Amino acid sequence: MNEDTEHQTSHIFGIRYMTENFIQGILDDASEIKQNPSKYAEALKGKILSLAFWEASTRTRLSFESAMLRLGGKTLGFSSQAGTSIEKGESLSDTITMLAGYSDCIVLRHPLRGSCKLAAKIADKYGVPVISGGSGSQEHPTQALLDIFTIQEYHHRLSGLNVGIVGDLRYSRTISSLLFALGKFGRNTIYYLSHPSLHLQDELVYDLESTDLEMHKATNLAEIISSLDVLYVTRLQKERFPDPMLYNKVKESYQLRPDLMKAAKEDLIIMHPLPRVDEIPYAIDRFPQAKYFEQAKNGVYTRMAVLNRLIH
Repeated sequence: MNEDTEHQTSHIFGIRYMTENFIQGILDDASEIKQNPSKYAEALKGKILSLAFWEASTRTRLSFESAMLRLGGKTLGFSSQAGTSIEKGESLSDTITMLAGYSDCIVLRHPLRGSCKLAAKIADKYGVPVISGGSGSQEHPTQALLDIFTIQEYHHRLSGLNVGIVGDLRYSRTISSLLFALGKFGRNTIYYLSHPSLHLQDELVYDLESTDLEMHKATNLAEIISSLDVLYVTRLQKERFPDPMLYNKVKESYQLRPDLMKAAKEDLIIMHPLPRVDEIPYAIDRFPQAKYFEQAKNGVYTRMAVLNRLIH
């Protein structure tokens, strides 16, 4: 077990560093909390969670806040750099040192690669755990935990699945973490579909070679949807396209149209980390396979489980 893996008992900055047993423990805890939330209403009474978000967030920040409040704790923090000492030039290390003195745990979202590992080393001095709320384009570990919690809830397994991933696969930290998570649980088959400029990064593909994932490149959604147990759609980020006309031309190729649902399995689950734009039309919401809002709700229970494990 390497140092990064050992760190996952006190910090969470990447799914790739977690053991299968640690992940399954979080999922089991989340299931128990979802079934008996009142049992945990004062689990973290008197504890304070810092929410340190250098980048915009809605679901991650608010679900962590909801999770802490539901556990009987309190929160403080900031949702952007505006109005903080960061605007004055304060370093990440100084900000983390300050927050470690104010709180019992820190959730960090930061654009720089390796930011959460740096924060964890600093917070270690004060015995304060750090949880990644999204680090650069690397990972989003608690999103992956809630994703596989949702998959397990509906399919009752995390292996032997056919999973389609569609959209921005290159810059999505959500996709990176999801693939690492699925790679922990036996053999799963992944069908990936994206614009050539947004394919999976070579580094990620290389890292996934050590897992049991079977990877297949798809050319269109119609050819794979009938075989899928899970369809995970991400937003095509318009800002990543140098030519707006190209974006408008290709976006429909990665859209889940209602007519495609005729070929879908009854037990398919459609997931999305949200926010969505055009990739999942509102007409899809009426299909029983649409589970993205339940997926988002599961973020509260999963993050309650994470906080309850890490904060002492």
